[in-house]
Amino acid sequence: MPKLKTGTLHPSAEEDAAITAAALSDPDAIPYTDAEWEAAKPTIRCGRPPAAVTKERITIRLSRDVVEQFRATGDGWQTRMDAALKDWLKTHSPA
Repeated sequence: MPKLKTGTLHPSAEEDAAITAAALSDPDAIPYTDAEWEAAKPTIRCGRPPAAVTKERITIRLSRDVVEQFRATGDGWQTRMDAALKDWLKTHSPA
């Protein structure tokens, strides 16, 4: 469990019991069963949705001038390098 901020107040056992009793007596606050909690799914997923086609992370050694030229084109330079390699494969055999 993460550390709480300084000054965080916790209810005493008596206060916690009073809060729980008030919640249980509220007709609009029906407590979930353990089975319902197990079946619950998060409504918000964190992060970017998974792509249909994923890319593979590799390590590759390239000439400094090639990398500098692509980096000079700004954000997305790796995507442009990938597109250039795909274009090259259209006219050349990979072997």
